[in-house]
Amino acid sequence: MVNWVVVGVGDIATKRVIPAIQAEARSRLAGVVTRDPAKAAVYGVPGWATLEQGLAEADAVYVATPVALHAPQTMDALRAGRHVLCEKPMALTCAQALEMQRTAEENGRTLGIAYYRRCYPKVQRALELIRQGAIGRPVFAELTCHDWFNDEDGRRGWLLDPRMAGGGPLLDIASHRIDLLNFWFGAPRRVHAQRSNLVHHTAVEDNATVMVEYDSGVRGIVDVRWHSRVARDECRIRGAEGEIDMSPLNGPRLVWPGGEEYLPPHANLHYPCIQNFVSALLEGAPLLATGASSLLTDWVTEQALRSDTKARDLPAHAGLS
Repeated sequence: MVNWVVVGVGDIATKRVIPAIQAEARSRLAGVVTRDPAKAAVYGVPGWATLEQGLAEADAVYVATPVALHAPQTMDALRAGRHVLCEKPMALTCAQALEMQRTAEENGRTLGIAYYRRCYPKVQRALELIRQGAIGRPVFAELTCHDWFNDEDGRRGWLLDPRMAGGGPLLDIASHRIDLLNFWFGAPRRVHAQRSNLVHHTAVEDNATVMVEYDSGVRGIVDVRWHSRVARDECRIRGAEGEIDMSPLNGPRLVWPGGEEYLPPHANLHYPCIQNFVSALLEGAPLLATGASSLLTDWVTEQALRSDTKARDLPAHAGLS
């Protein structure tokens, strides 16, 4: 049995993480760390104001707080001898993420990151098809996620604060899709990106476009937007001899040259992620999203931030019109 303490009781914890822990037969919700004791009372478990208080009851800690808190809270838990499953992205910087991974290794604890889309049956199936040569040599992939977000309901305002979130849709929703590119194609080599604010005048970007090139030569493009009234969730992998289409990514449909398959994700998208983490702890099963693999995603997003910072509009004195 794995005794879980959840740190932070916001949207993702209440809608998915805590229900997933409660549904996982080898797991027990031991308590939550929250500034609001009423949030613990709802689940009939203890609530603590600080992580230090909750660690005494934990085998594993789920860190579900804003990104700026991921590194310090994760490392505190690891140093106390607890395993950690942390929300994505790992941290505000790649250096912080690397320190998290080193802390896990130094303390002999398991560190996982909640890139739950790796658990999707059709994402696993796509990897199998790529390895089988179903589309020939893979050469290009494109993923888009367009939606509308400007915290109109006042529930997730921290996402618009770069000190807490590190960025806008680049870190929030592009990170999931960049992680899938890494899952399918391995080590990223080069990154180029552009960000801007076209509709929302906030402290973080409202759109980002990232191009990642892999050691294999595959290029992936991820385009994410918080200013679209038309929701899009597209995912295609193109090879020299065909294409895998998984649009919408969060749906069940997968089309490839050999046919069409329907592989729905779990009703609670976080459940397979929790299940995989528990299996890793109790049975030594391979962890799908490790600290080491997730470091690559933080590296890509950091390179994207640097690439965009270096990019400048063509100066007027360049003599071009």
